[in-house]
Parts: sequence; structure tokens; C-alpha cells
Amino acid sequence: MTHNSSTMSNFDDNPFADPFSEPSIQQATRNTTSGLEEYDPFSGKPPTQNVPTTQIGNAGNPPTYVQPTVGVTNQPAVVNPTPTPTNPPAYTPSAQQQVTTAEFQRRQEELEKKAEELARKEEELKNAGAGAARQDNWPPLPSFCPVGPCFYQDINVDIPLEFQKIVRMLYYLWMFHVLMLMLNILGGLGMFIALADGATFGLAIVYFALFTPFSYVCWFRPIYKAFRSDSSFNFMVFFFVFSFQLIVSIINAIGIPSMGSCGWVTVGKAFSSGYTGLGVFLVLIATAASVVAAAMAYAIIWVHRIYRSTGASFAKAQAEFSQGVMRNEHVQTATANAASAVIRNQMNQATSGGANSASPRF
Repeated sequence: MTHNSSTMSNFDDNPFADPFSEPSIQQATRNTTSGLEEYDPFSGKPPTQNVPTTQIGNAGNPPTYVQPTVGVTNQPAVVNPTPTPTNPPAYTPSAQQQVTTAEFQRRQEELEKKAEELARKEEELKNAGAGAARQDNWPPLPSFCPVGPCFYQDINVDIPLEFQKIVRMLYYLWMFHVLMLMLNILGGLGMFIALADGATFGLAIVYFALFTPFSYVCWFRPIYKAFRSDSSFNFMVFFFVFSFQLIVSIINAIGIPSMGSCGWVTVGKAFSSGYTGLGVFLVLIATAASVVAAAMAYAIIWVHRIYRSTGASFAKAQAEFSQGVMRNEHVQTATANAASAVIRNQMNQATSGGANSASPRF
């Protein structure tokens, strides 16, 4: 107690004395374990206390660097190669992409065809400008024939690309119609031999001689010129003539006896008479006539749809007809002769009237 009181008295006597000079505080400070923050590797003195469990290195020396080992052996590290990536899945275009590609190819083919058509027409115009007139090439007759071709026909040159298909179809239809007329003659010959039906055979020959050239001139050439020059007048001529051709084809398919056609009625007559072979042959002819009639019905509907889509009309056909008539040289010559005759007559009347008035009256 005496010591403590003396110590306290010292504090009381000098309030500015160092508080760490007290023996109890200095003893507590010496008992604390020196840590890493008090270690000075450059002083060369060992620490006052033992270094904690985690020891940095030897006293006064920096820690020794130990090279790490890879694996259990001292072999150098081996870098594993990067695994090769697997092949990507096969690319499969979608349905829309396939349609787009097909549409692109179709348009490219159409452009190529149009380019070829323009090149042909350009060559044709060059030849026409150079004075080379187009030579008639239809019908293709041999050189020794005394009669030469009468028309010029080239669907690839004259007809626009979008109408070439329908024109070719009509041309093939005309050829099939001619083939049917030839078979009708053979059927009529069979009827004449077997059933003594001379009227059918004779009329079949007449039909072939008349309908073969007239069908070409009266309905194929008008539709050819209609598609070539977009002529409403030729369209009207085709519809008018082709309608009668369709009616005649239906009658031929029916086969009224003694009317020059070997149709289904004639087939029944041959079978009922006991001529089976003739009946089978007539079945082929009647089938061909029926196919021709059906194809003509389909063709006139198809052409009418195209005709309506081009903006043609009956008024336009009338205007083309009037312009064509007025441009005809024969019509112009006849009109000029008629007008001159009328003027000459009026002049003569005026001259004769003046002479009569000047003559004396008695």
C-alpha cells in the first residue's frame, strides 16, 4: 500500500510524466510476444521472443525460393493438346429458302429466254433493214414441188415469249385435227367396203380436202397474227370461226350416219352389223374425234381468258378493222376512183348546164 500510494503520489505530483514508465506497464509490455511487424531482417539481431508458428524464413536472411514440381517426378510439364472440335451439323435449308432459290432460278431462266428472243428479233430486224425480205416457209414443201410455201411462220421469232406455249398448243391441235380427218377417210373406206356406205366415204374425202387448208387459214392464222401483233380484230375472227369448228368437231364425234364422220353412232352400227374389227377401228376414230372436240373447247376458253387479260374489246376490233380497210391499197384506189368519178360527173353537169344557158332560145 505504501508503494502504491507513493506511486500515485508521483502521478499526482507530476501529471505530465510518461505513463509507460510505470514498472507494471513495462512488465506487461515485455511479456507480449513479438510479432511479424516487429521483426527487422536487416538488424542482424534475433528477436526477443520465438517467432510464431508461421515462420517467414531464417533469422536475418530472406526466405529461400523452392521451385515447385509438377507431379511426382521432375519431368517438365506437358501441355495437353486442345481437342479437335467435332464437325458442325449439316446445313439444311428451310422450305422458304428452297422456294426462294427455285423462284430465282426460274426467273433467271425466263430472263435468259427473253434475252435470246430479243437477240433473234434484233437479228431479224437487221436482216429486214438490210433489204433481206423474209421468205415464206410454210407449208414446208419439197423443192421439186411446183407450188412453193405460202406463209411465213416462226413462233420463236414472231410470238412473244409469254404466248408461245398457247400458240404451239394450237398448232399441235390443228395437226391432230388433220390427222383425225385422215383417219376418218380410212374409217369411211371401211364403211364403204363392209356396209356399202359410200356417202360417208365420199364426204370424208371432201372434209379432208376442205377443212385442212381452211382450218389453217381461217382460225390458226388469225390467232397467230393476233398474238403476234396484239390484234383485237384477229381475235374476233378466231372466236367466230373457231366456234363453228368446235360445233363441227362435236358433230364428228357423235357420228351421224351418212354425214361423213365415223363417230360413236357409226361405231354402234358397225358392231350391230357383226363387223367387230371395223367396230374396234371406228372406236379409235371416235375417240380421236372426242379428244379433238374436248381440246378445242379447252383451247377457246384459254384463249378467251388471255384475250380478256390483254384489255382487248370489240370496240378496239372495230377501230382496227376500219384502220385496216382504210390502209388497204385496193380500197384506197377504189375510193380515189369513185371520188374522181363523182367530181368529174359534177364538172360535166356544170359545163353542160352553162352551155345550155348560153344557147339562144327559139
